[in-house]
Amino acid sequence: MAAVCQVTGAVPNFGHSISHSHRRTKRRFDPNVQKKTYYVPSLRRKVTLNVSVKGIKLIDVRGIDAVITDLLAKGVKL
Repeated sequence: MAAVCQVTGAVPNFGHSISHSHRRTKRRFDPNVQKKTYYVPSLRRKVTLNVSVKGIKLIDVRGIDAVITDLLAKGVKL
């Protein structure tokens, strides 16, 4: 599963792991992406989204209908 949030657009960041001797190796910082299923009353069906925890909080604040209308306006296929 790709580590991309459908709501916030969060993508992985890249950096270094630094050992005790201060050697650096490349690593990837993935967002905390979860697969969540929501019932959308305006569509009268369930929608499964890959959302980060920040995206889940955004859905709790704004409501699923407002978030889904924004996603459909952007052209995201649900």
